[in-house]
Amino acid sequence: MEGFFKYKNKRSSLLIKNVLASFFLKGWSALVSLIMIPLTLQCLGAYKNGVWLTVSSLLIWIDQMDIGLGNGLRNKLAAYMVYDEQEKARQAVSSTMAMLICIVVPLAAILLALIWNGNVYSFFNVSEHIIPDLRTALSAAVIIVCLTFVFKFVGNVYMGMQLPAVSNLLITAGQTLALAATFMLFVIGKASFFSIVVANTLAILIVYLTAYPFTFWKKFPFMRPRLYSVNLSSAYNMGKVGIKFFLIQIAGVLQFMSVNILISKFFSPEMVTPYQVAYRYTSLMLVIFSVICMPFWNATTDAYERGDIDWIRKASNRMNQIVIIVGGCLVVMVAVSPWVYGIWVGEKCEVPLSMTAIVAFYVFLLVASTRYSFFLNGIGALRLQLYMTVSAVLFIPLAWLISELTHDILWLFVVMCFCNIPGLVVNIIQFNKIINGTAKGFWRI
Repeated sequence: MEGFFKYKNKRSSLLIKNVLASFFLKGWSALVSLIMIPLTLQCLGAYKNGVWLTVSSLLIWIDQMDIGLGNGLRNKLAAYMVYDEQEKARQAVSSTMAMLICIVVPLAAILLALIWNGNVYSFFNVSEHIIPDLRTALSAAVIIVCLTFVFKFVGNVYMGMQLPAVSNLLITAGQTLALAATFMLFVIGKASFFSIVVANTLAILIVYLTAYPFTFWKKFPFMRPRLYSVNLSSAYNMGKVGIKFFLIQIAGVLQFMSVNILISKFFSPEMVTPYQVAYRYTSLMLVIFSVICMPFWNATTDAYERGDIDWIRKASNRMNQIVIIVGGCLVVMVAVSPWVYGIWVGEKCEVPLSMTAIVAFYVFLLVASTRYSFFLNGIGALRLQLYMTVSAVLFIPLAWLISELTHDILWLFVVMCFCNIPGLVVNIIQFNKIINGTAKGFWRI
């Protein structure tokens, strides 16, 4: 019993340290993102910048094509460390890396074939005269992002070890390097569409390549990937959990990515920029909230494995208070947004107050849903979340129809909000049933 309470305090202490460190890192990351938008806008102009934002949202697809192996790995590592099963941890890491390589090679080949044989200009609704090197830029981005796809699992290793602040450090370092590279290109007058794309995609790869040897030769040598440690049974178990994470992730990415494409298709590539400005601004609250929530994911896994439901219940009450504060902050952010935009992007980009308000409400829905999904992810309650991805899949046809009927970009954002409400409601109900021990039938894990 004494050991139980000792570990309980250790878990809470580690969580607090990671939250504080992540706050600093995410704060810097948010600052970098805020600086990057006017900088790339200055480098490329509204039209090319809108195209780059649309392309970058597509690249997120590649990043999420790991069939959920990264999140499956972090859950498995957290569980293995509870019982000090180091060999199983090595097998999980080795099997994950092997499967990522098997996924990325054919994926890269297919994407490159589509880029050079398909009509990418028509797909993005882009003029070939304005961006003649679109195919070359896309090809370079795909190759770099596919390499990143393999090595980014290093971040999931740290998350599984309840060190999400280190994972945040890697991401923030990549963003900072990208900002520095973009600024250098601007200063020397070489900020072409191609160079901006390469600078922004290559930066994070450099960081992960640097972190890889430190992680597996210095920090966690017992988990170093080895060919003989690749285990088909471990790979199957990882894939079984991972595929659920993957489908849930893809549903979210599908919505996020398709918004940029639909705006570009039905309105103009230039209209992508105002939406992204509003989203980047209001999503600062989502970033801050995620900093708090992220450590709870694997801390919840640890607590659930040890049967410490009381700790989960208390942590949940804290989350409720933070969600209310986030909602209040979003209201204030919307009210002062015209003044903030005037300082941030100036007259280069006009963002209507109504657009900011709707996007802010969408962000609040994401925050409220994340508050529950991070706990549910931590205990492996993924089945109902998987079923609710149907509402996200319906987003594209609904958004397409509404855009055709209204020709009003604001209605596109209304559909975004509408499609996220069912998932939030289900998350709330399932979480409360599990914690109160009343989950039966499909409400169970």
